Amino acid sequence: MTIPANLTLYLEIALEVLLAFTLGYCVLLERRLAAVRKGQEGLSRTIGELNMAIAGAGASLRALKSAAGEAAQTLDERLKRARLHIDELSVLTASGDRIAARMESAAATPRVAREIPDMPLPSSSIMSRLRAESLAQ
Repeated sequence: MTIPANLTLYLEIALEVLLAFTLGYCVLLERRLAAVRKGQEGLSRTIGELNMAIAGAGASLRALKSAAGEAAQTLDERLKRARLHIDELSVLTASGDRIAARMESAAATPRVAREIPDMPLPSSSIMSRLRAESLAQ
């Protein structure tokens, strides 16, 4: 059986049209794949920048933690010194109250005040300790 020439011609034209559509579709796919590759490269750059930002943030957090530790240490030292000063001031206040009470009683009874020999006041030893400590700092 022979195929008529017209039918062969029509089949070849149909195949050429289909091949043209296939070629056009391949070009379209190539462009889309190029866009995907370009987007992938941009995503890779973005991920790299994000990794660098994360590393920088980690370093900043470590530095902040170190600074906070040093600040806490300094604060603890200052609190210890403040507590020592509070204790010394309370001793001085108590001593001052005792001295004031002695002075009031001496003012009320002048005869007794003359009989008491001159003794150094308890606050003088405390004041000398405070002066020595302030010079040491």
